[in-house]
Amino acid sequence: MPESIIRVLDIAIGGLLMGGIYALIAMGLSLQYGVARVLNIAHGEFIMIGAFVTWTLYSICGINPLLTLVIIGPVIFIIGFLLHSTMFRSLLKSSASPAAFEASSLLATFGVLFIIQNIALIAWGADIRGYSYLTNPVNLGGATFPANRMVTLGFAIGLGVAFYLFLVRSRTGKAIRAAAQDPTTAGLMGVNINWVLALCFGLGALMAGLAGTLLSMRVTILPTMGMQYTIIAIIVVVLGGMGSIPGSFIGGFIIGIIGTIVNFIEPSLSLAAYYLIFILLLLVRPKGIFGK
Repeated sequence: MPESIIRVLDIAIGGLLMGGIYALIAMGLSLQYGVARVLNIAHGEFIMIGAFVTWTLYSICGINPLLTLVIIGPVIFIIGFLLHSTMFRSLLKSSASPAAFEASSLLATFGVLFIIQNIALIAWGADIRGYSYLTNPVNLGGATFPANRMVTLGFAIGLGVAFYLFLVRSRTGKAIRAAAQDPTTAGLMGVNINWVLALCFGLGALMAGLAGTLLSMRVTILPTMGMQYTIIAIIVVVLGGMGSIPGSFIGGFIIGIIGTIVNFIEPSLSLAAYYLIFILLLLVRPKGIFGK
C-alpha cells in the first residue's frame, strides 16, 4: 500500500481513537449543563481522578484497568450525586433566577477544581505517572496501533451508545429529557426534579471518570491534566449543540480527527486549533450541529 494512503489511514484511525475519549467526556458535560444547568469547570478533575485511581489499582494492586471501570464508575457517580445534592442544590435554592444560579455554580466549580486538584497533588504528588497495558501492535491496513487504543475505542463507543439508549429507552431517561425540556411541567407530572438534577450531575461525573480510566491506558497522567480536557469538552459540546447528547458524541469524533491532523502537521498547535474552532463556532454557528 502506498505510503501516502497509509499516512491518511493512520491519521483517520488515530483521530477516531482519540475522538472516542472526547465523545465520552463531552457527553457527561453536556448532560450536566443541558439538564442540571451547571457548566462544570471541574469536569476534567473527575477525569484525572479516574485516571489516577486506575493507575494506583493497576500499579499497586495489579487490578486490570478494564475491571477498574466497574469500581470507579459507581464511586465517582456517588461523589457527583452528593456534590449536587448538597452544594448545587443549596445554590439553586438561594439563587434569584436561573441565570444567577448558572453564574454562582460556575464560580463554585472553580473552587471544586482547585480542591480536587490539591487533594490529588497531596495524594499522588506532582510527578508524571504511566503504565504499560496491552501495548502489543495491531495492524490495520498498513497502519500500526497499540492494542490498548483499539480497546479504548471499542469501550468508548460501547459506553456512549449504551448511555444514549439509556436516555432514549428507559423510564429514567425519559424523566431526564422531560426535566431538560421543561423542569416546571415535568415536576407537575410527578418527576422528582431535585433527584433528576443530582442524577444528571452524577452521571456526568461517572462518564468523566470512565473516560479517565480509558485515557490512562494510552497516555501519561498528572494531577494538573484536567483543565485541558475540560476545555476540549466545552468545545465539543458547543460543536455538537448545547445539551445534545448525540451532538456531543459525533462532535467528539470530529474534534478527535481535526486534532490528529493538526498534531501531525505541528503538535504544538493542537490546543490553539481547538480554540480557533471554538471561536469560529461562536461566530458562525453558535447553536452547534444539533443545537436548537
